[in-house]
Amino acid sequence: MFENLGSVGALIGSPWIYALVAASVLLDVFLPVLPSGVLVITAATAAAAGTAAGKVPADVPDILLLTLCAATASVLGDLVAYRLAWRGGDRLDRAIARSRRLTTAQERLGSALARGGGPLVVLARFAPAGRSVVSFVAGAAHRRIREFLPWSALAGLAWAAYSVALGYYGGRWLGTTWLATGVSVLALFGAGAGAAYVMRRQPA
Repeated sequence: MFENLGSVGALIGSPWIYALVAASVLLDVFLPVLPSGVLVITAATAAAAGTAAGKVPADVPDILLLTLCAATASVLGDLVAYRLAWRGGDRLDRAIARSRRLTTAQERLGSALARGGGPLVVLARFAPAGRSVVSFVAGAAHRRIREFLPWSALAGLAWAAYSVALGYYGGRWLGTTWLATGVSVLALFGAGAGAAYVMRRQPA
């Protein structure tokens, strides 16, 4: 089923893929270099193989479960970072104060959440390291959880759905190959670059 995806196909065809996706997505708020998006796309590309045949084999990842797994892990990771930053105290405040970028992000996020501008949280989920900055800054600024959590949930669901859709439809159109995965990953990176550009263009 997954021969064209190489040795990683054996892992994708096992239930452990969901645990691996969850762990990667949860932890990349602390380690943005983790290839969580690539992993989600690869699993979704493999899922497209089974649906193309009509009857879905047991070793094909379920795209709905994959989406919910990635989205839930995204929100949990955001909350962990948020709570750690909330309790970070003076040391974290001094670290933010030393960084002009983080200081600006804190000001923008605080005012955006206060105005109901939570779409910034959703946009940041797609930008490189944007999720990390938003989660830590929201916690350090002691923003109320009801201001942050709904937008974090929407951001996680939007990112997960987009990533799974890229992998799934890329696999349907281009076949279950590394080419399909590569094109889908480029589309994900393109969305991230676009989100980063829009965030830089936001007025202070």
